[in-house]
Amino acid sequence: PYKKQENKMAKKKDENSEVIVDVQEVYSKTENFVENNKMPITVALAAIILVIAAFAFYYKVYLPPIESEAQENMFWAEQQFERDSLNLAINGDGGTNMGFIEIVETYSGTKSANLAHYYLGIAYRNMGMFEDAIYELKEFSSDDVIISAVALGAIGDSYMELNDIENAVDYYEKAAAKNSNKLTSPIYLFKAGIAYETLGDYANAVKKYKEIKKDFAESAEARDVEKYIARAETMSAK
Repeated sequence: PYKKQENKMAKKKDENSEVIVDVQEVYSKTENFVENNKMPITVALAAIILVIAAFAFYYKVYLPPIESEAQENMFWAEQQFERDSLNLAINGDGGTNMGFIEIVETYSGTKSANLAHYYLGIAYRNMGMFEDAIYELKEFSSDDVIISAVALGAIGDSYMELNDIENAVDYYEKAAAKNSNKLTSPIYLFKAGIAYETLGDYANAVKKYKEIKKDFAESAEARDVEKYIARAETMSAK
C-alpha cells in the first residue's frame, strides 16, 4: 500500500513538474514574441486606443449638439406632415425651414435623420410614390414596437400597390411578427390574408385569418374574420 501511495505521489509530482515546465516554456515564448515584435504591438495598441477615443469623441462630444440641432430643424417638417402638407414636409419651404430630404442630407447618422427616412417613406406612400417609399422605409430602423411594425407594413402596402404581391406578403408577415402586439399585428395579419388570397393561396389566407381569431379576438379585424375564413376555405376546397 505504501509503495502504491509513493508511486502516486511521485507521479503527481512529475505531472506538476511538467505543468510548471510547460508554463515556463509558454511564458518564455510569449516574452520572446513581445520582445521581437515591440514596434508592431505598440502600433496596434495605439491604433486601438485611437479608434476607441475617436468613437468616444464622436458619440459624446461631436454628435450631441448636432443631434439637438437636427431635432430643432425637424420640428417644422413634422408639423407639416401632421397637417398633411406632404410636399412642404418633404422639401421644406425653400427658406429657413428644412424638409425631411434636407434633414437626411444635412444630419446623416443622427436619430433625426433616421426618423426622417420613416416620415419620407410614409409621405411617399401616401402620395403614390411607392418605389421611393420602399427605398426610404428600408433605410429606416427602430426598436419601437409600433413604428417598426408600421414601417414594415408600409413597405408591404407599397409592394401591393406595385402589384408585387409576393414581396407584399413577405413584409406583411414581418410586420405582424415584429414585436407582436394587439394593435398592429392583427392589421398586418389581415393584410397578409388578403394578399395570399390575391395570390390564390387560400390555405395560407385561412391560416392568417384563424391566427387573428385565436390570438387577437378583441381586435377590430376579428369582428368579421369568420366570413373571410369561410370564403377562403370555400375557395381552398375548389
